[in-house]
Amino acid sequence: MKLNIKDTFNKELPADPVLENTRRQVEKACFSYVTPKQTANPKLLHVSPEMLGNLGLSETDSKSEEFLKVFTGNTVLPNSKPYAMCYAGHQFGNWAGQLGDGRAINLAEVEHNNKHWAIQLKGAGETPYSRTADGLAVLRSSVREYLCSEAMYHLGVPTTRALSLSLTGDHVLRDMLYDGNAAYEKGAVVCRTAPSFLRFGSYEIFAAQQDTETLKTLVDYTIKHFFSHLGEPSKDTYLAFFNDVMQRTLEMIIHWQRVGFVHGVMNTDNMSILGLTIDYGPYGWLEGFDYGWTPNTTDSQHKRYRYGNQPNIGLWNLYKLANALFPLIEDVEALERILDQYKIDFEANSLKMMRSKLGLEMEDPFDASLIENLEDNLLLTETDMTIFFRKLSDFNKEKPSEGLIIINDAFYNAEELSDKIKQKWHAWFQRYAKRLEQEEITSEKRKENMNAVNPKYVLRNYMSQLAIDEADKGNYELIDELFQLLKQPYAEQPENEKWFAKRPEWARHKAGCSMLSCSS
Repeated sequence: MKLNIKDTFNKELPADPVLENTRRQVEKACFSYVTPKQTANPKLLHVSPEMLGNLGLSETDSKSEEFLKVFTGNTVLPNSKPYAMCYAGHQFGNWAGQLGDGRAINLAEVEHNNKHWAIQLKGAGETPYSRTADGLAVLRSSVREYLCSEAMYHLGVPTTRALSLSLTGDHVLRDMLYDGNAAYEKGAVVCRTAPSFLRFGSYEIFAAQQDTETLKTLVDYTIKHFFSHLGEPSKDTYLAFFNDVMQRTLEMIIHWQRVGFVHGVMNTDNMSILGLTIDYGPYGWLEGFDYGWTPNTTDSQHKRYRYGNQPNIGLWNLYKLANALFPLIEDVEALERILDQYKIDFEANSLKMMRSKLGLEMEDPFDASLIENLEDNLLLTETDMTIFFRKLSDFNKEKPSEGLIIINDAFYNAEELSDKIKQKWHAWFQRYAKRLEQEEITSEKRKENMNAVNPKYVLRNYMSQLAIDEADKGNYELIDELFQLLKQPYAEQPENEKWFAKRPEWARHKAGCSMLSCSS
């Protein structure tokens, strides 16, 4: 197994001089060296063939003893020095101070086909940033992260990726619902990859410590390696950098809204500087269309990270990043102009995205009203978002009275629809049909366009839970079945029609199928 290691982060940035793996506050350093924990009996459960290829590895490599040992943390790659990153963050709106990689260990950076990948193990043991935790992960959260990061990639959502999923052979004590009922679960490790795992919190920590020198070093490093098109460091470059991060964050969140994805923990330490979806914890896809839904039990009271609030939280987090970068820019008005542009661009891009979901190519001044009217209707009764938009592509503008029949499968209680609700839907379909008359594309082309942005298959929480339940019994076939299914989320896949269905009633309140905790 040969990897083209090209480490930059731990060679160009300041390291924590303390080498003991003890919990501590770290200053003037971007990372601490740390070695992954040896595991009892590692076993590889699944590998992403695409990510193998991206790293320059073969299927034969993935079956080797060396691969198993490296990607479960039992062997350190030659000429590499694993480390945990130092960062801070705002959690649920409150400053949390130093956080850092508490259960992630970066193995190395790899270059292949002119692309750069950082390789990181999640669940490979404690680090100086683990606080009171053990730095380990369990099978259920690892299955969810592994499947979801690859599923999001194929949905066209900017995301970190996953290379492998493994059991450690160790058992890990976890309180799944934070209700005092801790139990031992199977330990697991996910190897995840991204060009970089830098987060907003990576910059916040140095601003908080008033360490402008290290802040500048890190920002210059970030621009050099990931925003090199911006040129040499200067105040203008730093402003352009912030603007780029704003645009990437906006694009990512528009994609989340498009597919009905709810991150669940949009703390600033979970926001990628590259605009990638990062840290898959208590995430979920909307089942019933609901702006107020959050998958996170910790957030169930205030619902800060609910579906409808994700765009606002993206902006709130960008304000915190602007504050962190301010010492290098010292221009409040210029930063505020970029933040104001987020609001303007979000409105425009959100409208454009919703037009695409409705198969509208031309622009009409009343489209915003048509979309608002639709969203009001979707909230009248529990309506599955994924099924609704997928079925809508079958709508015939010549037969608007059949609209309700076409989307009938999206309703959780179709037989209980009141006459008043039916009337509102009929009125909307009449309006939609009239609007489609303005379009110049054929119905066939509209259907094709809509099916390219409205997925048929998403990783519903109950699907993950079924795979987790099977894996707990030692059966890993469902992990692979879902992995293959989610590689083509926009394809019809008639052989997989059973997954194009509303959440079953048994899953409505089952742990892991509706709400989840931050427990690993």
